[in-house]
Amino acid sequence: MTGRDWSIQEIARLAGTTSRTLRHYDDVGLLPPSRIAHNGYRHYDESALVRLQRILLLRELGLGLPQIAEVLNPATPRQSEESALETHLALLREEQNRLARQIASVENTINALKGGEELMAENMFDGFDHTQYKEEVEQRWGRKTYADSDRWWRGMTDAERADWQQRVSDLGRDWIAAAESGIDPASAEAQAIARRHVEWLTGIPGTPAAVPGGDVKAYVIGLGEMYVADPRFGANYATSAGGTQGAEFVRDALRIYAEGNL
Repeated sequence: MTGRDWSIQEIARLAGTTSRTLRHYDDVGLLPPSRIAHNGYRHYDESALVRLQRILLLRELGLGLPQIAEVLNPATPRQSEESALETHLALLREEQNRLARQIASVENTINALKGGEELMAENMFDGFDHTQYKEEVEQRWGRKTYADSDRWWRGMTDAERADWQQRVSDLGRDWIAAAESGIDPASAEAQAIARRHVEWLTGIPGTPAAVPGGDVKAYVIGLGEMYVADPRFGANYATSAGGTQGAEFVRDALRIYAEGNL
């Protein structure tokens, strides 16, 4: 490697991240700067760049910072950077293969719909990863919650998974239609959808809504707030007007239902 290094601003721009994130990586011991200039700016050499690449790769694979620290600083003798990157490359190729299967699955569904052909449920969800929120679920509700729901999902037949996905799709469609119709979240129509939504939640093992004695009311209200705050979930209820209007409608209807029935 050469003796060149880069400033924190240069690295942030090249890596598509922020100086604040890089400083945080330093604060938690993940990525210390190679040197600090007289003006106090952090600088990073090529070894630091390789380490940052590994950090970003692991983040893309869904690992949290504590888990990344364990991988980068194992108790066992350290792997060479080349060996570690080869492992990352293998994981990325697995992800590439999963995405290719997912693309093919969606394309097949589109072609079947255009051609008026029968949908093959066993092929519609090839490549879809239900574990993408594993870390987040464990942080919010504990490892047992994720383990129970994961066991439940893996125990389903293909047809059962297809039915469950259809139920989710129907709920999303009906929520959007209700929000766009301009009805009141407290109306009978909206509250009927809220009831179905809660029944759906109580059917997922491991969640507070499914555990005997769990605080279902707080869970449902909290999820409603999350639909508005987190664009990943709010996108499921996006109306033609855009923004968070649809998610806000769902949140309000769920809160009214929870306060009146749970």
